[in-house]
Amino acid sequence: MKEEPVETIAKPKPEEYEFENIILTTIDKVLSWARYSSLWPLTFSTACCAIEMMAAASAHHDMSRFGMEVYRATPRQADLMIVAGTITYKMAPRVKRLYDQMPEPKYVIAMGACATSGGPFHMSYGVMNGVDKIIPVDIYIPGCPPKPEALLDGIMKLREKIKDDRHLTRKVNETIKVLKNMRKK
Repeated sequence: MKEEPVETIAKPKPEEYEFENIILTTIDKVLSWARYSSLWPLTFSTACCAIEMMAAASAHHDMSRFGMEVYRATPRQADLMIVAGTITYKMAPRVKRLYDQMPEPKYVIAMGACATSGGPFHMSYGVMNGVDKIIPVDIYIPGCPPKPEALLDGIMKLREKIKDDRHLTRKVNETIKVLKNMRKK
């Protein structure tokens, strides 16, 4: 009795890339390593979550093991925005402007109940029900206020997300698609 070979079904990738080779994937891995090893957070906090964020940067929790011991005071030098605290409608355009001034790739962590969903002030007329209404958020950290350990856990989850990111390959494929569309016209 002859056994028939079992067909292997290729698992679909989350993102299919038209142009992909060993050089791009190797460069992507090096760039991802550099990005997740040296995140530079933007100093931005508005309420009680700021105290917990400062505690996470203290020697007891040692945020410097992730290469983020220095908080940047300007968005042009930061690639991570940790939104810690209540965001009001009056403050929203400024948050959006700071986010827009950050260089690509940029990441956002919403820290605390106020930043994720409005918190205890969600029924107020002046408080936004989450910062995700104005900027895209990568990691949500619940709590009122969340402990420094929760912030460190969120940072580790963001590092895993950055490690799996293929930013260069995605940008090359976007450029190739634009060029092909231009040729068709």
